[in-house]
Amino acid sequence: NLFSDKDIFKIPIGQKLFAKIISSRRAPKVSEEYKLIGGKSPINEWTEIQRKMLEKKLRTFDSNITVFTAMRYWNPITKDVAEKIKAQNFDRIVLLPLYPHYSISTTGSSFNEWDRCFTPTNEKVLRVNNYQTNPKYISALNERIDQTILRFPEEVRKDIQLVFSAHGTPISMVKGGDPYSHHIKETMDKVMHERKHSHPHHLCFQSKVGPVKWLTPATDTMIEELAAQDKKHLLIIPISFVSDHVETSFELDIEYRHVADENKIENYIVMEGLNDSQLFIDALYEETIKILDK
Repeated sequence: NLFSDKDIFKIPIGQKLFAKIISSRRAPKVSEEYKLIGGKSPINEWTEIQRKMLEKKLRTFDSNITVFTAMRYWNPITKDVAEKIKAQNFDRIVLLPLYPHYSISTTGSSFNEWDRCFTPTNEKVLRVNNYQTNPKYISALNERIDQTILRFPEEVRKDIQLVFSAHGTPISMVKGGDPYSHHIKETMDKVMHERKHSHPHHLCFQSKVGPVKWLTPATDTMIEELAAQDKKHLLIIPISFVSDHVETSFELDIEYRHVADENKIENYIVMEGLNDSQLFIDALYEETIKILDK
């Protein structure tokens, strides 16, 4: 489903064949990755927890509010959720992406899929586009960073390097005006401002797919560069992810840990995703209420 998405991979002809070839080639590798993190991604479980927490909080505002989860590429798939919502005839619908930073490849693609599945789209459908500087969201990230710092030996905490690792995007998207990388930097800058720039920090990008040029520096390259500068204590912050899944649990915590070990990094610790952070749920609540009040 991912490789068939024309908002991400713009193939003039033969997109279905392209998707089939790429998927079949990646399947064995991805299967092994999932085995190493328990056989499945934790994203569905965390998203369901987030859904329940948000619904509980929103019902203090309006007891009739219902929160649904719609996934772009897996169950519960958007088409099925749209049919369920249509059947219930709600007064208003808020599309709230679990992507704080807008990109056509994430939020944009999800909105486009909704518009294909939910017709006619009318004024009762409200959209939250991005919330990369929401104060509660920034506080949620800082809370997780503080918790992670405590996992380092006390004597090295002052020497920690904060490494913000975001999901990458092709350079062509950035040149085409996609605001994602700018939103990521805004979040990082806000986090560091709130921390009064307590530690050196760095931004890098992960999860590159395909032969085209993507945003740099890559996360594994950043680890190597910091090691070459004799930086031994790295706190990895998955800045563009709001729950743990294969790109945090495997790519950051297993694959890149090998890179850190090979480069003699003494302490390499990956921050837990926002997952069940109440501050993050509070941010989602604020964004929902704000758009309902407009």
